[in-house]
Amino acid sequence: MTFSIAARQDGRFGMAVSSSSPAVAARCVHLRPGVGAAASQNVTDPRLGGRLLDRLAAHGDADRALAEVGEGATDLDYRQLTAVGATGPAAWFSGQRTLGTHGGAVGPHSVAAGNMLVTSDLPSIMVEVFESATGELEERLLAALRAALDAGGEEGPVHSAGVAVVAPDVEWRVTDLRVDWSEAPIDQLTEAVRVWLPQRDDYVRRGLRPATAPSYGVPGDL
Repeated sequence: MTFSIAARQDGRFGMAVSSSSPAVAARCVHLRPGVGAAASQNVTDPRLGGRLLDRLAAHGDADRALAEVGEGATDLDYRQLTAVGATGPAAWFSGQRTLGTHGGAVGPHSVAAGNMLVTSDLPSIMVEVFESATGELEERLLAALRAALDAGGEEGPVHSAGVAVVAPDVEWRVTDLRVDWSEAPIDQLTEAVRVWLPQRDDYVRRGLRPATAPSYGVPGDL
């Protein structure tokens, strides 16, 4: 039902995710500036994402964070989790009741996982593409998501997708884009990122330093 990739780049953390279910990014994506990224997917328990970030904030060890959250979680057999911190290796977990063909993979700066996949090597493809891609974190995450879709994706059609990024000096998500229901969500998400990225940093300036921000470029704006 879901495939995702979480990663870090130059102090930023981000995640891209897609699913046959609606509004997948609303449930699965968990980010915290300066701390890391975490996903809860398969039969999703969104509470686990925040708990993983709490443990990453405490010690920064992704594998340890997964173990600690797992100790106190109920129905862990149904969960698929990923985590990446500011340093050290990322980590993933798939419970025994994870749906269909599933798996995960870890790269130097990323972790991918999925379930109900056409092929179990899909997460490895995502990690490989991300690690070799260049550009903004959003672009690299989308390249990995696109590669997964091109390699077969899920057993069923993909209907929702999202990408989000946090930066170390900003308290909110500097990118938070979603397609909650569509016949081509990754295509639409790619177009949204194309429009958004040239304006992203301007919107951060409008929040932090509005007097120095560029024009809004709307009718009536002087």
